[in-house]
Formats: sequence, structure tokens, C-alpha cells
Amino acid sequence: MVTMLEFDFEVDACGLMCPLPLLRLKKALQGLDQGQVVRVLATDPAAVLDFGVFIEQAGHALLCRQEEEGVLCFLIRKGGYREDGR
Repeated sequence: MVTMLEFDFEVDACGLMCPLPLLRLKKALQGLDQGQVVRVLATDPAAVLDFGVFIEQAGHALLCRQEEEGVLCFLIRKGGYREDGR
């Protein structure tokens, strides 16, 4: 899995089904400071929708989403700060 952005914490939720990947993401974000980035790896296709809704409602920012060989990779910045400063 290739990503150009750095991250502060990683959550490996591969093999877990809904709602566990989302719960792991929420727990990880609680331990991070504003502006820090978490990388989440997941294999549950429902994570795309679950994460998208949660990120928007909670005010975080999805920096990147990639898929490689059935593994989804999300980079999420706590607090909504994007690379362009918005």
C-alpha cells in the first residue's frame, strides 16, 4: 500500500466487519491531537460509506483513500485540517 502522506498513528482493521473498523477509527482519533493523521487499513467495503459519513459529521478531513488488492487505505486528519490549509 503506497501513500505519499505521513501519518501519526495506524489502525489495522483488516478482517473486521462493520461496525468494528469505524469503532477502531473513533478510538484512535480520541487519542490524537488536532491536526494529527491516522491511517486506517480495512477490508470491509462498508468502511467507505461508514467512514465518509462519520468524517463529515465529526468535522475531520479525509486526506486520501486508496485501494490495493482488496485493502482500503484511508488517511484522516483529526479536526478537519487539509493539506491546503482549509
